[in-house]
Amino acid sequence: MTYNYFMLKHLNIKILGRVQGVFFRHSAKQKAEELNIKGFARNEPDGAVYIEAEGIEENLKQFLDWCHYGPLLASVKKVEFEFILEIKDFPYFAIM
Repeated sequence: MTYNYFMLKHLNIKILGRVQGVFFRHSAKQKAEELNIKGFARNEPDGAVYIEAEGIEENLKQFLDWCHYGPLLASVKKVEFEFILEIKDFPYFAIM
């Protein structure tokens, strides 16, 4: 399915808790691909996972819901997020 470029939204997400070393980024990539979301996930020095994601709003909301619990071994304490206007046009979802 092809989407109009103007339907795309950009979401920045920071997930805090026990989210490193529990396959959070790998699981996020699988979920993103399932929802046709492009972007990246990376570990942050403070122990958080930072994600930039682009897709249609409905899919981003589903992805954001998933980020509140993540994979089985994760223990999410807090999710900070913001929608921004800039579209970076990521070619795929990458783990950094």
